[in-house]
Amino acid sequence: MSGKPRLTYLNGRGRMEPIRWLLAAAGVEFEEVFLQTKEQYDKLIKDGVLLFQQVPLVEIDGMKMVQTRAILSYIAGKYNLYGKDLKERALIDMYVEGISDLMQMILMFPFSPPDAKEKNLDSIKEKATNRYFPVFEKVLKQHGQDFLVGNKFSWADVQLIEAILAVEEKIPAVLSRFPQLQAFKTKMSNMPTIKKFLQPGSPRKPPPDDHYVETVLKVFKR
Repeated sequence: MSGKPRLTYLNGRGRMEPIRWLLAAAGVEFEEVFLQTKEQYDKLIKDGVLLFQQVPLVEIDGMKMVQTRAILSYIAGKYNLYGKDLKERALIDMYVEGISDLMQMILMFPFSPPDAKEKNLDSIKEKATNRYFPVFEKVLKQHGQDFLVGNKFSWADVQLIEAILAVEEKIPAVLSRFPQLQAFKTKMSNMPTIKKFLQPGSPRKPPPDDHYVETVLKVFKR
């Protein structure tokens, strides 16, 4: 093994994308293995590689890690993106959980039946503009810092910029009422490691298309 973390998932965003984002933001290069068939997935289960028979799978520091939240916590802690004390960690956890709730809606959107797409998009817009983004707008305004927790770049900032860009792909004007988040987006997008990840040819995956949806359904069918 090269020493680089090795990520096993499909060639698409899904539950692996926040892991890619966090590693990239930390300046860590990684390798990827893409599942394309049910047989590949079944073999991982048969070989006992997947603790709960689920991916994402991240091989790092001699461990075979599953469960997205556990993987993200480990990476955040390892690369000093998890606050300076227990209180900062609790704030980061709260913000990350909130963003994850919003991202879950984005994650499931490509699998919506055609007649539910418009309704689900309206729901994403409503939750983003009325429940989630106002929280982060207020946090940034109240403490007047560049980052969400303390005045230091953390896992919460990475999750938020990922969420902002994912929502904007579907609702381009979603930040129109949030000047703090607009400034945050500009600042984060220009951080060297994130700027590199946003360039064409990086490991960042494009928005899910019909082919990705078909592959997911094929690989994970029971």
